[in-house]
Amino acid sequence: MEEFRAEVRQWLAANCPPGARGPGQILNGSSKIPIQNPDAKLWLDRMAERGWTTPMWPKAYGGGGLSKDQYLILISEMRAIKARSPLMGMGTSLIGPTLLDFGTEDQKQRHLPKIIRGEVAWCQGYSEPGAGSDLASLQTRAVLEGDNYIINGQKIWTSGAQFADWMFILVRTDPDAPKHDGISFMLLDMNQPGVEVKPIRLISGESPFCESFFDNARAERRDLIGEQNRGWTVGKRLLQHERSGITSLVGGSAVPVGPRLADLAKQYLGTQDGRIADQDFRRRILHHEMNAKSFAITQRRVVAESNEAKTPGPATSMFKYYGSRSMQNAADLAREIRGNQGLGWEGDAFSTAEKASLRQFLSSRAASIYSGSNEIQLNIIAKRVLGLPD
Repeated sequence: MEEFRAEVRQWLAANCPPGARGPGQILNGSSKIPIQNPDAKLWLDRMAERGWTTPMWPKAYGGGGLSKDQYLILISEMRAIKARSPLMGMGTSLIGPTLLDFGTEDQKQRHLPKIIRGEVAWCQGYSEPGAGSDLASLQTRAVLEGDNYIINGQKIWTSGAQFADWMFILVRTDPDAPKHDGISFMLLDMNQPGVEVKPIRLISGESPFCESFFDNARAERRDLIGEQNRGWTVGKRLLQHERSGITSLVGGSAVPVGPRLADLAKQYLGTQDGRIADQDFRRRILHHEMNAKSFAITQRRVVAESNEAKTPGPATSMFKYYGSRSMQNAADLAREIRGNQGLGWEGDAFSTAEKASLRQFLSSRAASIYSGSNEIQLNIIAKRVLGLPD
């Protein structure tokens, strides 16, 4: 493995451009998002050619084909030079792994190479106005007509739908079956007349979520994943990939997205003997950083102990629950450290970073709701991890 490490280190040094190191733009495959940093595109192209946008996916589809140990070495060496992930999004983190689990060979050959090369962006069609936490109550209908499913209904909180080329969607194909049955999982081209997307403006001022409307939209029959009326199993598996956070080990969290809390505190609170001047903040930041580091180590340990980094089952709810809490705590600390300067919404009295801090704080409130609320995660942990009675 030391020979492989040396090879990776040498290749990264020669191929990771300066503009792909440290915080900055990470591409997600969408042609609708401008590329602000040419080095980000160069980095994506070079990593995709090597297969390292998806290091452990099979080489047959363009992946890296790395072993678990090689994968962990790549992560380590990327972090050592502060290399950002070349690619992020629901293609690599959600639908790609799900296709590897449930897709036909034809589906894998048609969709996975485009994901790996960063040529397509995906979004998730799960929640509906009347089916959020109780997702199995969804009512969006799909009726098979020849070689296509005709889809009518509405989805909500569809993250990034305004930038997406494709959607993976849960639909009801048998309205007379019990609610967990009669659901199918399929892939839908977003660039068609029957799909309308309306971004939702949030309290943070951003619009990462959307309403999506389907009026006789079409999904090809060959893009049904798994069996008709058995999509609940596929949908649950995808959520395990989403909640695990394991894909983020080579994702956007490989490097910080902003200044470290300790550096921020020194800037706003000053120093005493080289340490953060405010003793309470010094203690709270240290506590957060230790927990965040322990969390990252736990994620990597799960990868190291699993069979070729397969996503674990219900234990992913522990990752989702703690990850949400950690994200919110970091946003809280960043806002508090800035004091009154962390409460600025607009105006010349506040810097761009200070205004972004408040928006990040507001956005972070949703972390304990999306992908299954914290309450749902605790129920899963209690029942399926700890084996507690209902």
